[in-house]
Amino acid sequence: MRRHILAAAGALALSAALPLTAQAQAVRGVTDTEIVIGTYTDLSGVTVSWGVNNSNAIRMAFDEINAAGGIHGRKIRYIVEDNQYQVPRSIQAANKLINRDNVFAMIANGGTPMNNAVMPDQLAKGVPNIFPLTSARSMYEPFHKLKFGLVSSYYDQMRAAVKLLVETRGKKALCAMYQDTDFGRDIMDGVRAQMEAMNIKLAGETAHKPTDADFSASVARLRDAKCDVLLLGTIVRDTNQIVAAVRKIGWDVEIMTQVAAYDSAVAEVPGGVTEGILCMTSIEFVSSTDPRPAVQAFLKNYKEKFGRDPNFAAQIGYTAAQLMIEGFKNAGRNLTLDSFIAGMEAIKDYKDIFGSPPMTFGPTIRQGSNMSLVTVVKGGKWVLALPNPVGY
Repeated sequence: MRRHILAAAGALALSAALPLTAQAQAVRGVTDTEIVIGTYTDLSGVTVSWGVNNSNAIRMAFDEINAAGGIHGRKIRYIVEDNQYQVPRSIQAANKLINRDNVFAMIANGGTPMNNAVMPDQLAKGVPNIFPLTSARSMYEPFHKLKFGLVSSYYDQMRAAVKLLVETRGKKALCAMYQDTDFGRDIMDGVRAQMEAMNIKLAGETAHKPTDADFSASVARLRDAKCDVLLLGTIVRDTNQIVAAVRKIGWDVEIMTQVAAYDSAVAEVPGGVTEGILCMTSIEFVSSTDPRPAVQAFLKNYKEKFGRDPNFAAQIGYTAAQLMIEGFKNAGRNLTLDSFIAGMEAIKDYKDIFGSPPMTFGPTIRQGSNMSLVTVVKGGKWVLALPNPVGY
């Protein structure tokens, strides 16, 4: 009996002496010295400029916190896999990250259909999906404690756009052109929801495949419908092609798009083709001449580290990584899945270095902000059209 008592006492003493080691071993992707974080994103496909810049900025943010000593004594090990913007490759990459690399959480996974395909298994295995590189509502709805969306969704942006165009710009005949994909349908859900709320109807609409390149017939049809505004559920290439088709026939119509088209490649089309088009965005793309010291440090450090200027996707990645770091800081040294979720939920009115709308999370809040900024192409650059963010 005495031997049993001594053995039990010894076990308790050992447990008390090594609480962090035992705890770390019990939490996937966490040791006493590191936290393993993963991402699958486009490093070589059709959205490579988004995936590479976004994951680069996340890595830079993690490298910065690691160089400063880490978070509560732990450093972040960051693993990125190429999904080439394809669902099958995303599933393959996620399986590696979850089952072989044993990641604690995933951040900025790229693409709406890719996230939708991967998330059921990912969440079932207790791996949080933090700030995916998509603005689809399914990234935070329906509610799941392991799903966190960053900023305004396509749905939010287009609801705000419709409200703004009708109430403050006097538009009466709204039309839409959109991709016939999950992405495009999510945008149209926002358009239709706001029009229903305001008791108005679309004057016309067309849907196209992401690979379509000739929009002359669709544009002519909507011009004949006497639309006074075009709402675009498009990305970069099809945005430029549609705007070019509108300009070619001399149609004077206001054009409004959303964050998927908020790219320098749209603003800088030669000949000023896209001059004057509007866009709803969640984060403002900062200029290289922005005077804020934190912004200048970001621009300088990114270019030195990666040999290129950061784009809009890099800004999103940097903000996403900083918010995740805040969640880890709030979680404390005793890092578990529950303490991390509580740490994320403790973030209130977070303001990033780029001047984005403040972001807040909570026990029932999984979207940081649903407010949008209104921008316009002016002189080949995206600039703010209104000083303050708008909603619906």
